[in-house]
Amino acid sequence: MRDDDLRESNNVEDRRGMGGIPGGAGGLGIGAVIVLTLIGWVTGINPSTLIGGAEQLGLGQSAPIQQQATPGAPSDEMGKFVAKVLGETEDVWAVELPRQANKAYRAPTLVLFAGQTQSGCGSARAAMGPFYCPTDQKLYLDTAFFDDMKARMGGGGQFAYAYVIAHEVGHHVQNLLGLLPRVQAAEAQNPDQANQLSVRTELMADCLAGVWANKMEARHNNLTDADLQQAVSTATAIGDDRLQKQARGVAVPDSFTHGSSQQRVQWLTTGFKQGTVAGCNTFQ
Repeated sequence: MRDDDLRESNNVEDRRGMGGIPGGAGGLGIGAVIVLTLIGWVTGINPSTLIGGAEQLGLGQSAPIQQQATPGAPSDEMGKFVAKVLGETEDVWAVELPRQANKAYRAPTLVLFAGQTQSGCGSARAAMGPFYCPTDQKLYLDTAFFDDMKARMGGGGQFAYAYVIAHEVGHHVQNLLGLLPRVQAAEAQNPDQANQLSVRTELMADCLAGVWANKMEARHNNLTDADLQQAVSTATAIGDDRLQKQARGVAVPDSFTHGSSQQRVQWLTTGFKQGTVAGCNTFQ
């Protein structure tokens, strides 16, 4: 993926290296975080709930330290790349969201952190992976996740990393469209359908990431077949079925929250081929 003519966004808060978190997340050792995450996958319990409970029980080694934002744009190579991808999402959606959905685009802020930081949705931990918080309309990313993608998940590469960022921006687009509040209300009203609604929401974000890639390619002609394969490989690697099989030897579809590998590849590809928000209706 060529990024030399992508604009760096100014909407990046760099909280890396500002205090840090002893031992990893909230004072818990990294080993404890990994064990609790695996237990969550096995039992179907949100790993962040288990980690938070352990912290409240005083199992951590020390109190968490709040990371503060570093003034100015990131100066390291990965930080600058993230800022460029975010800038391109801003430029694409500022045009496409009004044109396709008659909605104005308000750019989110992307928070770079290391280990743990605080979000409008509670504590943000590296073990949770990248996520979007609709409360403060910010994306949270520990770039160590990219190292995990490459080393342990079978993904990796610049366009694969861009896909992850664009997926979280896709959740912001869903929020601007009013979809996330409706999904949250539906989950509260029908808790037994919460997992299915979560899967449809995540697959739509995959599709919106594909729409963004379609428009970026049209603007810059900066993607190759190898780049597209990187994204497909990553979508395959982070499918619920593959992750569950790696963690416990079997996949349980009723516990999926993001969709299977096949579903994630399908919707990412649909978005890239069609390039339309309307084509991303996973709720039909």
